[in-house]
Amino acid sequence: MADLPNYAFFEGKIVPYSEAKVSVLTHALNYGTAAFGGIRAYWNESEKQLFIFRTADHYRRFLNSTKLLLMELGHSVESLTETTIELLRTENYHCDVYIRPLAYKADEGIGVKLHGLRDALSIVSFPYTRMIANDTNGHITISSWRRVDDNMIPARGKISGAYANSAAAKSDAVRAGFDEAIVLNQDGHISEGSAMNFFIVKDGVLITPPSTDNILEGITRRTVIELARQEMGMKVEERPLDRTEVYLADEMFLTGTAAQISAATRIDYRTVGSGAMGPVVSRLRILFDEAVRGNLPQYRCWNTPVYV
Repeated sequence: MADLPNYAFFEGKIVPYSEAKVSVLTHALNYGTAAFGGIRAYWNESEKQLFIFRTADHYRRFLNSTKLLLMELGHSVESLTETTIELLRTENYHCDVYIRPLAYKADEGIGVKLHGLRDALSIVSFPYTRMIANDTNGHITISSWRRVDDNMIPARGKISGAYANSAAAKSDAVRAGFDEAIVLNQDGHISEGSAMNFFIVKDGVLITPPSTDNILEGITRRTVIELARQEMGMKVEERPLDRTEVYLADEMFLTGTAAQISAATRIDYRTVGSGAMGPVVSRLRILFDEAVRGNLPQYRCWNTPVYV
């Protein structure tokens, strides 16, 4: 991350980023007792406007994640949105931006529990473009690590401690020469990438693992499904995916707030389809970019303007 924030929402107010600090004994740092969100804002040059993408959906999921950790932040979707707009205005961004809200157990001390601890909130934002450099021609691998199970750590929440699992899969993949890892669930079905949802195209049908296969219920995933159905007339199936089934896919891609829509053209040294980014992924990438920048009137409700 080249550009650090200038400001942060911390301890109930916007402060210089350098003042947003926690102790090394903070409970969340020691035990992973935090939940976070990932939100994007996109600059529309023709309108000179910064649009936050699907703000309400992101903050609803964020608050659901905090519930899983027995948190009471005293914030609503509306108040979180207002705070985020104020932060972005303070930063005065005129570029694409990533936003990171974090709810965490703020007490200092030792002891594993969720109850009886102080819950705190921070929000930061910074300029951001791409998560995966090779997002049109990715080479991915199926990891030896399994996805955390819902009865271990709730996979449908963005729980900080769970991302040690993602980090292990990602590092092993990258150090072996791949761009990204795909993890299986405990039943041996495809779950998701290290921090993205997973799709294939087979015989004109868009297929993605269901929410019951320990995936994060992604906002970008939901967006892609709607765009595919409404704008491209595609049939979409949410169902379990076998490992060998993905080797026979016509197209393959990953989705996420940070990753956006990233095409994969090889998996475990096997070529996906023609070996180049296919027409479905290409079209979805164009539609998505237009939607997030407020250029599709039918989806303008997804865009929250920052500047008056």
